[in-house]
Amino acid sequence: MSKDLVRFLRETRQEALKVTWPGRKETVTTTIVVFIMIFIMSMILMMADGAISIVVKFILGLGA
Repeated sequence: MSKDLVRFLRETRQEALKVTWPGRKETVTTTIVVFIMIFIMSMILMMADGAISIVVKFILGLGA
């Protein structure tokens, strides 16, 4: 069991050394894109919520 654990840890370390981390520019660009997409999706969901609210009020007769 301990040999398997040592082998696993050794292989894990070797794989971790192969990881290439993004540079600062790529990280900043990706972060900005994520924030823009969050803003766009929140606007779409806000409009959908408003539309659904209007329809429900109309159906229930509360929109008079």
